[in-house]
Amino acid sequence: MNILIVTQYFYPENFKSNDVAFELAKQGNSVSVLTSIPDYPQGKFYDGYGIFKRRKETLEGVKIYRTLVVPRGKAGGLRLALNYLSWAFIASVWAFFMGLFNKYDAIIVHETSPVTQGFPALVVKMIRRCPIYFWVLDLWPESLQAAGGINNKYILGFFSWITKIMYKHSDKILISSRGFQTSILEKGNYEDKLVYFPNWAEDVFANPPELSDEQKDVLEKLPEGFKVVFTGNIGEAQDFVHVMEAAKLLRVNKDIKFILIGDGRRRKWVLDYIQKNELMETVYCPGRFPIGLMPAFCSKADVLFLALKDDLIFSLTVPAKLQSYMAMGKPIVAMINGETQNIINEAKCGIAVDACDYKAFAESILKLSKRADLNVMGELGYEYYKKNFAKDSCLNKLKDLLYNEYADRR
Repeated sequence: MNILIVTQYFYPENFKSNDVAFELAKQGNSVSVLTSIPDYPQGKFYDGYGIFKRRKETLEGVKIYRTLVVPRGKAGGLRLALNYLSWAFIASVWAFFMGLFNKYDAIIVHETSPVTQGFPALVVKMIRRCPIYFWVLDLWPESLQAAGGINNKYILGFFSWITKIMYKHSDKILISSRGFQTSILEKGNYEDKLVYFPNWAEDVFANPPELSDEQKDVLEKLPEGFKVVFTGNIGEAQDFVHVMEAAKLLRVNKDIKFILIGDGRRRKWVLDYIQKNELMETVYCPGRFPIGLMPAFCSKADVLFLALKDDLIFSLTVPAKLQSYMAMGKPIVAMINGETQNIINEAKCGIAVDACDYKAFAESILKLSKRADLNVMGELGYEYYKKNFAKDSCLNKLKDLLYNEYADRR
C-alpha cells in the first residue's frame, strides 16, 4: 500500500507516529509522512533542522516532508496558537500538491492536540478519495477547555464544529481509550467507525540502552528511601497542586521520597512550593532527561505515580504513561478518575484513588511503603500490559485493519 501519515509531530520527536510509520515501511509499504520541522518540547527547532535544513529526508524507508511552522517557544497561549495554525495551513498547501502528484491508498492522522492536524488529510482526500484513519489521542474541544483554560463558548463551538467535520469525513476513528466513545458519539452517529487502538510503551522500556558514566552518576545521586517516582510532563493537567499537598502530608515520614523526572509549565511552581513548604528532603526534581534514561529511573522506583485533574476529559483519557509504567513491572499509585482507575483496579497492579483526593493519595503511598508484595503487584501490571497493550499486537491490529479494507476496496 501507499500510505500517507499526517502528524505535526514525528521523529526525532518522541511520538507513537514513529512506531506506526517505521513498522508499516518495514512490512514493505510505501510510507510518506507529512510533518513539521521538529520543535517539541523545547520550543525551538532541533539542531540540524531548520528552514533550509533537512526539509525532505528518508529514514528507515519512510519519506519525510517537513513543512515550515512557527516554533512553539515557551508554549504561551498566543505562540502555541500560531504554532498550531501555521502548521495546519502550510501543511494543507503541501498536501494539495502531494495529492495532485501522488496516489495514496490510505491516510493516517495522528491526532494529538490540536484537532486541526487533520486539515491536510482532508485536502488529500478531496483530491484522491482515499480513506482517512483518524487516530484520536486528545479529545477536542474538551482538551482546549480542560488543559488550555479556554471557556469562551464561541471558541469552543468553533472547534466543536471542526471536530465534527473531521469525524464526519474520517472512514475510521481510532480511539486510544474506550472512554473516548462518549465524547465522539455525542458529536454524531459514528459508532460504526470506532476502532479501539490503545497506546503502548516505547521500545526503550523493553530494551533499555546502555548508560553512560555521567548518566549512571545521576542515578547514584538519587535519594535513599521509599522512592515514589514520576516521569514526564510536569504540567497543568497532571494536578501537581494536589500531588504537592500529598507530599506535604507525608513529609513527617522521612523515608518517603518523591522524585519528579521531567519538565513543563508547572515545574517552576513545584520548585517554589518545595522551598516555601520546606520539602527539600521530601521532593526532588532532578530535571528533564532523554527518553532512553526513563527505564533506568523507573527501575529505581519502589512505586510509580501518575495523576490527572478532576475533569470529565481526563476521566475518559488513558495517559500513555500508564502503559510505560506497566511495562516496567512496577506497582502504580494514581490519583485519577475513570478509565485509568478502572484499568489499575482490573490489573490489580496498584492503588488508584479519585482525582484531587490528596489525602487518600498520601494514605495509599504510606500503605504501599509498608507492603511486602510490591513485586507481585508489579508483575500483575506487566502481565496485563503484555495481554492488552503490547506494541506488536497493537500494530498488527492496525495492519490488519488497513490491509483488509484495502483488499475490500479492490
